[in-house]
Amino acid sequence: MKKVGILLTGCGRGDGSEVHEATLTILHVVKSGCQPVFFAPNEIQAEDYDHATDASKSGTRNCLVEAARISRGNILDIKNVSAADFDALILPGGRGAVLNLLDGETLKPEALRVIRETHESGKPIGFVCIAPLAGAYAFKALGKSITITIGDDPGVAAKIEACGHTHKKCSADDVVIDKANRVVSTPAYMTATDIAELDAGIGRLVAAVVELA
Repeated sequence: MKKVGILLTGCGRGDGSEVHEATLTILHVVKSGCQPVFFAPNEIQAEDYDHATDASKSGTRNCLVEAARISRGNILDIKNVSAADFDALILPGGRGAVLNLLDGETLKPEALRVIRETHESGKPIGFVCIAPLAGAYAFKALGKSITITIGDDPGVAAKIEACGHTHKKCSADDVVIDKANRVVSTPAYMTATDIAELDAGIGRLVAAVVELA
């Protein structure tokens, strides 16, 4: 059975992993006959976001503890994970994929290490929603130019292109596949208007990632 690493960054669209995106990723991974391997940074998240009022304050919650809400407690510390633990890697979206994985425009060491190991092992990586921005900074650090999507947001697309990558517009129910670099991306809630669109895009992303694995 193939294993798919799922890098979570908390729980909730505003400060961690987007719950719909993470859950659909898990569902499609399992339906594809693969086993998910959950892991997260074991550190205080950058912000605590009130999803009822759209207000943020300084972070006090632990990314791994919050992410365990999604994985039902079955989760590893990113420091104890390597690319040898899975056959493919997927990063769901949510602001945590940027807030909790990046230090400015630099990926934090453990996240960069895992992505580097995965890529150098020839294993595919999937990026969902805003997570392609983290991927853009990661591959810039690796000295690689990739083709990736966050949908059609001109501001985020400009940041991706400033890293030396190619941004390709894409609808929420579709994917962009960079076969040369074994990278798959989908816009998800960057453009999706409902969970059905989200399901279609994430389903295609997981299928493509599993096929590349």
